[in-house]
Amino acid sequence: MSESCRMLVSGNEAIALAALDGAVALGSGYPGTPSTEILEQFSELGGNARWAPNEKVALEVAMGVAFAGARAIVTMKHVGLNVAADPLFTVAYSGVDGALVVVSADDPGMASSQNEQDNRRFAVAAGVPMLEPSDSQEAYDFTLAAIEISERWHTPVLLRMTTRVCHSKTILRERRRLDAPEPRFRRDIKGRVMIPAHARPAHRRLRARLAEMQAWNETSPLNRLEPCGAGVSPMLGGGRASCTPEGGQDACSLQGGQDARPPKEACPAGSRLGIVTSGVAYMHAREAAPEASILKLGMTYPLPIEKIRAFAKSVDRCVVIEEGDPYLVEQLRTAGIDVEGKAELFRFGELDVKRVRRILANEATDEPPLPPGKPPALCTACPYRPVFTALRKHDCIVSGDIGCYTLGALPPLEAMDSQTVMGASLGTGLGLRHVLPPEEARRVVSVIGDSTFIHSGITGLVEMVYNPPPTGHVLVILDNGTTAMTGRQEHPGTGRTLDHAPTNKVVLEDLVRAVGIQRVHVVDPVADPAGFERLLLDSLASNELAVIISRRPCILAAGKIKEYERAAAEKCGACK
Repeated sequence: MSESCRMLVSGNEAIALAALDGAVALGSGYPGTPSTEILEQFSELGGNARWAPNEKVALEVAMGVAFAGARAIVTMKHVGLNVAADPLFTVAYSGVDGALVVVSADDPGMASSQNEQDNRRFAVAAGVPMLEPSDSQEAYDFTLAAIEISERWHTPVLLRMTTRVCHSKTILRERRRLDAPEPRFRRDIKGRVMIPAHARPAHRRLRARLAEMQAWNETSPLNRLEPCGAGVSPMLGGGRASCTPEGGQDACSLQGGQDARPPKEACPAGSRLGIVTSGVAYMHAREAAPEASILKLGMTYPLPIEKIRAFAKSVDRCVVIEEGDPYLVEQLRTAGIDVEGKAELFRFGELDVKRVRRILANEATDEPPLPPGKPPALCTACPYRPVFTALRKHDCIVSGDIGCYTLGALPPLEAMDSQTVMGASLGTGLGLRHVLPPEEARRVVSVIGDSTFIHSGITGLVEMVYNPPPTGHVLVILDNGTTAMTGRQEHPGTGRTLDHAPTNKVVLEDLVRAVGIQRVHVVDPVADPAGFERLLLDSLASNELAVIISRRPCILAAGKIKEYERAAAEKCGACK
């Protein structure tokens, strides 16, 4: 049953609403811009949401939910899908009984990321269907459609968002609710235990499912044809797609909403431009070329190849407008469809209306550089400052990691020499220690935040114990009591759940000692900067393995942390 509404919401908020209306039993993920708000909003709406230690664990928990016939959604930014890729590729083989929706929030232009990888490639590589919304109504509709597709074909579904769709607010006009399935366990050893003998036939079943989905997608309402001059408002969207419409399970229908269609005479004489596009690029294309016929793709893997082929033949010139990699161009040209792509320079950064007009005009001259913005910097009272000051003062070679503290690489501190992916500070630092001359090796320090350490630093710590360099090694864990970079979310080391309720706490120093580190120190670098400096120098000179936990709450989170702790203490006292 559907109902009209009128809400101004972001794409992330729309997904959260859809998760609620879609009877999602559990939402799991790891905070990462631009995806973070999805689970936070889902929790605020009353949904069952939680932060996992990392994206791999989040997906594995969600797999268990979906194996039990319930519905799960997993959220992460694009690089998080790298971490979750291992289970994703295999659950595509095993399939699921319930619904499993994996949200990948890509970041074209790297507003808050270390790369701008295009995760549409993951759908092809893993063999999972992919949907790409272009606004908040579609983010809502496509989330529900992803649930229905997942349950119909027993497959995980990739919902690919981008920064602009995640954070832009557009009008949500219609909502509908799905009945909740009854969770149950169904034993299926051959389908769930992916040993080679079971995985080989599972791969064949996967390819058969994809062939079925591709045939279905040829007439799916998730893809929309707009003749030239249609002028469908980006704020209206194209109606609601449902994969389980009234009247049967075998086809999708477009229910509700508005799907404007102009009369044929609205097309200007001689105007034969056709555009194939998807996601937020559709918005820019619609505005940049109102005279063009547009085939807007909502399900971009497996592609409706024959529908696109017919569209390309119906126009004189067919141009693909897409952000990031030439994913659609490559797929269509491989299928023998004659389409134009974009010049290489438009592969980088986000598209906008001006850039789309340049693509359509075949302009490939260099673009003027963007005006310089204010460089980011650590907060004035950030507890990391005395740490980086000491590292810089003593000319340490610093192997860094992902988080607010990455800003220690920038002026005036300039106290970080490498940073690639979460958790790499340890492995990279150990590699440096193994090969540098002893006098240089003793200057190497690995620096990692508390949330990042739990996310993917623990295995690096085990490597440090198992294969210690001859000169030992020094790890500094910057424990500010929160996941600061993405908006001060909780993690297993804070002792609080996503909604800030008290739970079991991973005590970092206990964990570090448990894996075999003897020299473990906890220090407040703000209250005792000289003490931190002495610990650092003693550890560097020891030729032993040492971990220094630099502990002081983030200045922006300190007030809230005290509030949460006070509420927990009062609740505990009331229970006695």
